[in-house]
This record gives sequence, structure tokens and C-alpha cells, in this order.
Amino acid sequence: MLTVPPKHDAADYTAPQAQRPELYERDMTKTFQNSPVVAALLAATLLGGCASINLETHTPLSASEAVTLAADESDQALAQSYLLRSAGRFQQSGDHAAARQILLSPALTNPLPQFNDQYLLLAMASAVELNDSNWAEQLTDTLSPSQYQNYEDDLTTRAGGLQTSTYLLARRPLDAALTWMVMLDSGIIGDIQGTQDKIWQALKQTSDATLASEAQRLVGYTPQGWLELAAIMREPGTTLDSQGRRIREWQYNWTSHPAAATLPSELQLITTLAQQRPEHIALALPLSGPLAKAGEAIRDGFLSAFYQDDSSQDSEIEITVFDTNATPFGELYQKILAASPDLIVGPLIKDSLTELSQQQPLPVPVLALNYLPETAAAPDRFYQFGLGAEDEARQIAARLHAEQKDQVLALFPDGDWGNRFEQALNAALAEQGGQILHSVRFLNAEDLRTVTADLLGINTSRQRAITIEQTIGLNVEFEPRRRQDADAIVMVAPPTIARQFKPLFAFYFGGDLPVYAPSLIYEGDAALSRDRDLNGVLFTDIPWILGDDNPFRNESMQAFGAFGGQLGRLFAMGADAYQIGNRLALLDQVDNASLEGQTGRLSMTADGKVQREQHWAQFQNGVPMRLDDTAPTHDTEAPADGTGTQ
Repeated sequence: MLTVPPKHDAADYTAPQAQRPELYERDMTKTFQNSPVVAALLAATLLGGCASINLETHTPLSASEAVTLAADESDQALAQSYLLRSAGRFQQSGDHAAARQILLSPALTNPLPQFNDQYLLLAMASAVELNDSNWAEQLTDTLSPSQYQNYEDDLTTRAGGLQTSTYLLARRPLDAALTWMVMLDSGIIGDIQGTQDKIWQALKQTSDATLASEAQRLVGYTPQGWLELAAIMREPGTTLDSQGRRIREWQYNWTSHPAAATLPSELQLITTLAQQRPEHIALALPLSGPLAKAGEAIRDGFLSAFYQDDSSQDSEIEITVFDTNATPFGELYQKILAASPDLIVGPLIKDSLTELSQQQPLPVPVLALNYLPETAAAPDRFYQFGLGAEDEARQIAARLHAEQKDQVLALFPDGDWGNRFEQALNAALAEQGGQILHSVRFLNAEDLRTVTADLLGINTSRQRAITIEQTIGLNVEFEPRRRQDADAIVMVAPPTIARQFKPLFAFYFGGDLPVYAPSLIYEGDAALSRDRDLNGVLFTDIPWILGDDNPFRNESMQAFGAFGGQLGRLFAMGADAYQIGNRLALLDQVDNASLEGQTGRLSMTADGKVQREQHWAQFQNGVPMRLDDTAPTHDTEAPADGTGTQ
């Protein structure tokens, strides 16, 4: 049961000046910051002893000054009050980094009870502003969904908003959802539809294991109803028709529930999707020529999803397949239009996509199975889906940032695909405040020892020693060192190459650096003896490859045979193309709507691009272990020969 602590007086809390001007004294920091006279007087005062400084009225010029003065104050209550007031002033001026330094200082490790709520409000504000997920995790250990109710009425909305943002930043979406539920029940939120949508998206981000355990623990009509709704929408193998039916049944059983009257927008649309699905689909793929194998795998995945969709049996859905290799695409496109389809799925080749995107306007919606160049503009009703390197690069960058590893070294294969991956990773890291310190390209036939030494800065270290010897004219006893400013390595390499690189990292003193990789590193079938050299590497891959219990995959393999490696990934892509085609309206019209597919969690950007979020795994004893079930390990490795020298 959620307990509500007693309220405190609003004067105990610091809020932005625009909202609570009476809680602030005038911030004189900028007035005195550049004054040499005041600086000299302050220095003299500090030299004369801190006893002459009145912390009840003093305004610090820096966070360090505030922390130092508070540390010398014997009155704990006075010291903490001074620090909180100082942190609030720095927040008011937009300096959240200074506020964080104060709020994380030793004197505020254990705030006194009368200051605890004020501390939490200030700390949540700076943690959210600075996107500090580790600090947010620490703060949420002391929060409850009703914490925001501790504040006076004019602060509750702001406190609740900061609380939900902190929970999300700490990767605790269920607690954010519970907070929104309490806020709706208390009537402080006017946007009911928007809040219901936020609750639903937070529940979708919550793991199956967490939902199951919390369903046994949580009490209350509102949270129990939400958890049941989330559970029925996750049942495997559910079709559009069955999902719509289950939602309506839930509304009937939970008539008085807040979400029964105002369903989340995504669920409202799902109840009508079955009536909006395309009935005549044109599937345009290369079924002859050099890309025939890829086209056939996508086609078979698409048809497998169609045949396993029980709801399609009640509709007169017609699928017409066109071979894009047999006819120039401009001519083929006219033939496709003559068949009067409701949806075109394809083409796969980029040149054909570019040609198609120049049609203005498009008479029929298109789900292209590749992506246009970044500089090309897509017309209305032109959607793009594929297994692009950009999705994996973004996901790797997000994980690196979450684990505070923003300075990386990177290996890329030579060629266009490697260029695209590097550009995407660079852009994604930059958005998170990270960077690639040094990147190296490699060829399959290249000396990988030289490549690794270059990556880790060993060659630079050796050159410095040679320069010193030449300068002083003496031989110098020297042991090379790798560069020390890197947090991690991103290794974009196929398994045959990656198995050689990983031991070389240890040989050249980089065995302590965690290694991250895209799906390129894994062939899709366990190779325990060969993949032991990849132990410790974290990589991202699609649910088709990493999912243990996958009824769709099992049934498809019985019908079509086993699909391994890249062909298996293309088969999964074809299956998802069918599901996306049925749910285009959902992904296009509902913000943050997503679909659990065989290639990942699928969502759509504002410009019609389908983005994927894959699973994470780590090689342990030569076997990929899903990180949803097993925490990652970052075991360090000693150099191969104990010294790192050749």
C-alpha cells in the first residue's frame, strides 16, 4: 500500500525563481564574481578564519567555496541549510553542475529529516537536467510514488514531474507509471489522455519479470488494472483481431478503471486496426540475379508471418509478388500500380528507392525495405524499414553513455558499410556527449597485430621512446604503454576477425577495456570452442537470433527449414515487414508507439523511418548470454604473455 507522508511548509523548499520568487534572496554571484576588491576581501576573510562568515547570509562564489565553508561548520543543521540554499541559487542561474557538486558533498550525505524533502527536490532537478542516470538511481532508492505529495500544493505538480523524470532516468519505468497513477487519482493533472499515454509507454518499457513480480506485490484497483492490461497485450502470438477483442474484454471487466473510459491512444487505435489493414499487398523483391537469396529470405519471412496470422483467415487478403530484378523499376512500378494494391512492400535496392521517392505524390503507401540517403527527402506515405547499421550504432552509443563510457576506441572494416557505421556511431556518441578518440580501419588480409597496436597507441608510445633515445643519445630501457584516456573499445568486425582482435587487446595492454560490438560479430549459431576468444564482449542482436522461446521462429523453421546467419536475419525482417504493414497507422499516428518484432522493438520516427531496438548479449564461456537474464561481467585479462612485449 502506498503511504502518504505528512506535508511540510512550502518555505522549506527551493524552487525556480519564476515559480517561487519569495523563496530566493537576490543572487549576487554575478555582481561580485569579477570584482577584485571583493575577491581580496573574501580571501582575507578566509585567511582570518571561517568563524567570521555568517552562513545564514553568505552567498558563495563557487560550489567549492560553499562545500569548504560547510565542512568547517560544527552546526550540522546550519551547514546543510546553507548548502541547500546555495545549491538552489546555482540552479536558479542555470549552473546545475555546481549544484550537483554541492548536493553530493559529504555534508549532505545524510540530510537531516527537516531537510530531506528539500534535498530530494533540488537533487532530482539537477540529476534530470544533467541527465545523470547514476545519481538518479541513488535518488530513487529513497523515493516512493507518493513522494511528491510531501510538498505544498503549488509545488506538487513540479515535484511529481521531476519524480517521474528521475524514475525514467534511473531506468525504473514502472515506478514512473505508478507516480502518474497517483497523480491522476489525486486530480492534479489536467491532461488525462496524455498521462494515460505516458503510463502505457512506461509499462511497455517494464520487463516481463518485473511486471509479474509486481503484480503479486502491488495492491489497489488502479495499478492492478493497469498491470493486467499490460499482461494481456504481451501474450505471445496475439493477432490484431485478438488484441482488439482482449482490450474490449478488459474494458468490460474493469468498467470503473480510469483507463477504461480513456484508453491510451495506442490501444484505441489497435481496436480499429483490423478494419484498416491492407487487403491487397504488392511485395516487390529481387527474386533473381545476385540478390535472389536475400529476396527469397525476405519473401519467405513475409509469407510465414501471413500464414501464421490467424486473423488473416477471416479477411480476403491478397499478396502479389513482383521480381524487381526482371524489369527496370520504373516500368515495374507502373505494373504494380495497375494491380491496384493497398500497400507496396519494397523495393530492396537503394537506387530503386531513390527513383520511387521522386514520385510526387505517391498514390499508394510504400513500405520500402531499405533507407534513402540522409540527404534525400521522402514523400508523404513513404515509410522505410531495414536492417540498417545506424540502429545498432545508436544502441551501442546509448549503452556506452548509460555505463559512463563516453571516450572510446573503434575498429571498422574498410569500405562503404564501415564508413556508414562510423558516421552513425560518431553522431550518436556526440548526441550523448561522447566521442571516438581514435578509429582504425582494417582489411581481412591485414596484419591485425599492427592494427591493434595502432588502435591502443602502442606505436605512438614506441615512437616517443625512440625520439627520447635520439635526443639524449643513449639507449633507454622501455616498456610500451597503451593510451590511458579510453573507456571502452567498439569492435565492428565479423567473427573470424573479432576472434583474433580480442586476444590482441590483452596482448597490447588493453585487456581491461570493455568491448562492445554490433550483430556482425555473431554468426547466429553457437560455436563454443571458437567463440571462447570472444568472452566478455557485449553485442546487440535481434530477438530472432537471441530469443530462447520463440514460437514463430520454431514454426517457421518447420515449414521453411532452418535459416542461419544473415539469411535468418532477413527472414525475420520479412516477417516484421508484414506486421508493420498491418500496423502502419499505429506506428505513424501514435507518438512512442512500438511493436515487438523479430528484429527488435520497432518504432517510427516523424519522417517515417522504422527504428529498431535489439537485445543485448555477452559471450560467456563461448556462449552468448542474454543480458536481460544475466548481468554483464567486465573481467579484465592479463596480457597474453604476461608482459605485453613481442
